[in-house]
Amino acid sequence: MTFDLMLFSGGLLEKQAVSEIIKCNEITLRYGLVLSEQQARELAETRKDSLKSSGRIEFGGGVIDKLILEFCDSPYIFQSNYTEVMHELIEIFYYYKNETLDLMSDDELISFMKSCFDGKCQGSLDLLKMRELERMARNIRFGYDPGHRDEEDAEEDEDEQY
Repeated sequence: MTFDLMLFSGGLLEKQAVSEIIKCNEITLRYGLVLSEQQARELAETRKDSLKSSGRIEFGGGVIDKLILEFCDSPYIFQSNYTEVMHELIEIFYYYKNETLDLMSDDELISFMKSCFDGKCQGSLDLLKMRELERMARNIRFGYDPGHRDEEDAEEDEDEQY
């Protein structure tokens, strides 16, 4: 086990991540969203597991606080589904960082995720990960703009309206 991973598993980075997550409560409270210290620890654990399963290494608190602050004003997130949605968003984020070959910055990917989640997906995490982000990752890998839609995509979008 490397020194950095030992620090994370030993709790130093986890404590930093939990602290950063809890600090977000100052802003998310405006939207009726609050995480307990236990929930923050669980989100940090999800981050650790997602990093491990995706073969990624990250230093510092990571992107959990960025995800929280970007998504906290979503009309589809409520206190009752807040932690569940955040767990999934963390897993989705790291999966698609790999799928986009790191060609998008963290902020660009998070912004794209939020735009789709609140827009076309109307709060559906399944549509976000299985349709919009899959399409976006494919576009990036083939050198297209992330939001590119070909004729097949346009027909799919039309079919979903009915």
